[in-house]
Amino acid sequence: MGKIISLANQKGGVGKTTTAINLAASLATLGKKILLVDADPQANASSGLGVDIRTLKFTIYESLIENVPPSQSILKTEIENLFILPSHIDLVGAEIEMLNMDNREKVMRNILVPLKEEYDYIFIDCSPSLGLITVNALTASDSVIIPVQCEYFALEGISKLLNTIKIIKSKLNTALEIEGFLLTMYDNRLRLANQVYAEVKKHFEGMVFDAVITRNVRLSEAPSHGKPVLLYDAESKGSSNYMDLAKELILKNKL
Repeated sequence: MGKIISLANQKGGVGKTTTAINLAASLATLGKKILLVDADPQANASSGLGVDIRTLKFTIYESLIENVPPSQSILKTEIENLFILPSHIDLVGAEIEMLNMDNREKVMRNILVPLKEEYDYIFIDCSPSLGLITVNALTASDSVIIPVQCEYFALEGISKLLNTIKIIKSKLNTALEIEGFLLTMYDNRLRLANQVYAEVKKHFEGMVFDAVITRNVRLSEAPSHGKPVLLYDAESKGSSNYMDLAKELILKNKL
């Protein structure tokens, strides 16, 4: 039985999609069967894995709104064991279209839970907002990874996200847990980065992953080539950071 993990933070630019792509790719390389669900209308996780979103007949939008089985939308990627349920700009309108649905917060859950039999891990890349699609993702998830950027306003907004998680836990998904806080864009030469690192560790203690994602040029170049960093430059620091995170996650979950 697999595990559904959302990657969420309503603050943009914290490395959420980068983490979704590269953690999924690293786990697939380690022999796990992975599905990455792109729940962001910007569809960056889809294009970052080489999917041409202009040519797609079915995406997560059709699964959510038109009851198209996800099996018709799921695509193979360049990496063995890694599959993607792609997104599309149409997803922007999905929140409005879902407003009149029964159990509108549980539409994604109904789509993804049956797939847990097929995959070791299902990751949901959430959009940087706390709208209905993100609520759907958190309601469908067993846990959530929260990427935190090692910069000045890092902890700003986390309280808002934690409050949302608390509400979802009390009303929609009692089993939802925090998988961990992941420190991203870390540069140990900067005093500020070290202060943020120390503050997050102090604040959340054992909930912070040991693996830290350092600033890495290859990591930021890889998506423009439609590849995870593992395929773009396997020797890079970014690649080894995400491999460390993947191994830590496997160890933690024994999955």
